[in-house]
Amino acid sequence: MAADSNAKNNAVIVDGGRIPFQRSGTGYKKLMAYDLGRMAIEGLMARSGISPSQLDRVIMGCVIQDVNTSNVARESALGAGIPNTVPAHTVTMACISSNQAITSAVDLIRSGQVEIVLAGGTETMSDIPVRFRKKFRQKLLDARKYKSIGDYLKFFKGLRPSDLLPEIPSISEFSTGETMGESCDRMAAHFNISREAQDEYALRSHQLAAKATNEGLLDDELLPAAVPPDFETIIHDNGFREDTSMEKLEKLSPAFIKPHGTITAGNSSFLTDGASAALIMSEKRALGLGLTPKAYLREYTYVAQDPEDELLLGPAYATPQVLDARGMQLSDIDVFEFHEAFAGQILTVLKALNSEKFAKENLDRDKKVGEIPMEKFNTLGGSLSLGHPFGATGARLVTTASNRLIRENGNLALVAACAAGGLGHAILLERYQD
Repeated sequence: MAADSNAKNNAVIVDGGRIPFQRSGTGYKKLMAYDLGRMAIEGLMARSGISPSQLDRVIMGCVIQDVNTSNVARESALGAGIPNTVPAHTVTMACISSNQAITSAVDLIRSGQVEIVLAGGTETMSDIPVRFRKKFRQKLLDARKYKSIGDYLKFFKGLRPSDLLPEIPSISEFSTGETMGESCDRMAAHFNISREAQDEYALRSHQLAAKATNEGLLDDELLPAAVPPDFETIIHDNGFREDTSMEKLEKLSPAFIKPHGTITAGNSSFLTDGASAALIMSEKRALGLGLTPKAYLREYTYVAQDPEDELLLGPAYATPQVLDARGMQLSDIDVFEFHEAFAGQILTVLKALNSEKFAKENLDRDKKVGEIPMEKFNTLGGSLSLGHPFGATGARLVTTASNRLIRENGNLALVAACAAGGLGHAILLERYQD
């Protein structure tokens, strides 16, 4: 695929990185999403060698917002030393929030509005917002108008003890009331994805992540995180299970639909804290600064399906769209990096792409999209093993894909992900040739 003729409007990724992802409640348990985003920005900017004042925009994804840092992109940027004259905004699109941050940067560059954008995402699951129940919240808001002692004495009138209990955020879909795990259980059953196949895939993900970590294959994307107050440095992810086995995975009970479900804690992604960042530039600007881009950011799409029956099938719809837009096939792709929400989800997507029935009934295509070779697919592990900070995973996928293109001497990479709400995304990367 030839490069576009206008280098000024070609969007490229120059570099990307992430602080090591940590299981929630471990390495970053005392920190805010703001802190994680700040460390990712600081780490990438220090490594890039460019001046923070050269940034035109900062865009970061975040899903579970802290009311104190509602625009966490702006707060993290300021905390990282980005000049206060650089605009920053936060985007949210569930699990593809930092994908949206990156493609927003691409659009700004293609339209000629900016030349350098820092795009990424941040998320903590160690400190989610827990609030009072609605009836008590309303009482607190009404209390702002109280004037007399008598008003305050009536504060608890009409309240029950249960109204004082905390309200934990639900992990279910607002539109359906169903958890993502329950939906995946149903979807895996519909596509006849066995428990054994899911456990085998989960084992593969953990083994590949352990291997990649031990061999230093992830070092290019990891930004050491000095965690206050003691500033002990975290240098590796801590979510993968190097010692797991089929025997251990087989012993785990169903986590959502009991007793016959196939989704377990062992074949699902885990709650994760982390942050990522990527430098997206116009090709002309990058070359003018003496920087060598890693890859062009080419065709991309976003899709949406029925959140009840096709909650996690987004990549199966998005993948053919970006391929068709460029007149390409799966066989043209050298590197695949797909988000792994659940082993059952990723296996369903792969099966759907290789299904004539799905192609005809769901994609309005005469032929199936095709089979993705596993030797090209998520070869360094994935969200099941590396972790999934909701707002940060997309930038991890794009960074990993661009690094793999260079390391493996490939030309084209395909990144795809599903998201809550029945959303999905795919983007094509083309390796930059000097």
